[in-house]
Amino acid sequence: MCNRARHDRVRSIYCILPPHMLKEIAKNGTPQQRSLAIDTLAADHTFRQIRSVQAAMLAPRRSASVPPVAAAPSAHRSIYTANNTETLQGTLVRSEGAPKSNDESVDEAYEGLGATFEFYLEIFHRNSIDDAGMPLIGTVHFDKEYDNAFWNSQQMVFGDGDGTLFNRFTIALDVIGHELTHGVTEHAAGLAYSGQPGALNESVSDVFGSLIKQYALKQTADKADWLIGAGLLASGVKGVALRSMKEPGTAYDDKVLGKDPQPADMTHYVHTMQDNQGVHINSGIPNRAFCLGALNIGGYAWEKAGRIWYETLNDSHIKPNTNFKTFAKLTVSNANRLYGSSSAEANAVNNAWETVGVL
Repeated sequence: MCNRARHDRVRSIYCILPPHMLKEIAKNGTPQQRSLAIDTLAADHTFRQIRSVQAAMLAPRRSASVPPVAAAPSAHRSIYTANNTETLQGTLVRSEGAPKSNDESVDEAYEGLGATFEFYLEIFHRNSIDDAGMPLIGTVHFDKEYDNAFWNSQQMVFGDGDGTLFNRFTIALDVIGHELTHGVTEHAAGLAYSGQPGALNESVSDVFGSLIKQYALKQTADKADWLIGAGLLASGVKGVALRSMKEPGTAYDDKVLGKDPQPADMTHYVHTMQDNQGVHINSGIPNRAFCLGALNIGGYAWEKAGRIWYETLNDSHIKPNTNFKTFAKLTVSNANRLYGSSSAEANAVNNAWETVGVL
């Protein structure tokens, strides 16, 4: 979530905390909080540049005539610790099938990667992030009091948080699911990371991050909190999460973090050059559309609404520059195909996009 994904689907880096939130901390926080926010922004930028060069050099080249060989559908998790340095991958501390450690960050990362793998396999028959058995790697304790977590197209990386604004970044399953779903989007759709395609990229990660949490908790749509990152904000912060899919713009309103800037409909769409033209901000619009559709359909959101979105993500008509309206029309088309053109499901999806002003 902090970098532009290239149109050719070369590996990228996506951070869970948007730059506008870190910039608010750098402006409003205590001297220590400001220093940590500035360090995090600088580390994200530097690390992103290094990874972009390495990714371009190391990205595998496959012949179009030779499809990748799918691995057996079973999780292959490895959790490392960076020991509060910026070294990746770090020291291996837990591998697939190993017992729990005495480190809660290690075990949360291990369980979160497993829950995400299980969700995609059991619900969509997808064999890991790339649908070819990709091993899942996580590094915890990255840097010192690092206020972020990211997916760099090869692995997950988690900071410990500063303890005053953010708790450890392994604490929220939906955050882990969100970041890994960026990898799914890279392989399935290759949505460009700017403007409306970038906001869709962010929204898709929020959608499936939320569904992964709902699936783990066996919650129906009406019982879910529809929050992204609940539990991540430290005590004393005025807010409940990083984002609200049900009510964009209401997740936090804090003297240090600022106010949640997400719009709930196209009337309030934010035109900005910051944050890759507002990818973390305007994602609130398609987020709300999914939530409304899922609530109107009812039941477990991953069964029907999630199926419609997953089929759309893998639709051959999706292009790197797909905008909100095109994506919305494709969700309606896939709902028609899956459930019938006059079905309650198709009507719910169409009405949701109309409510947020996209259709």
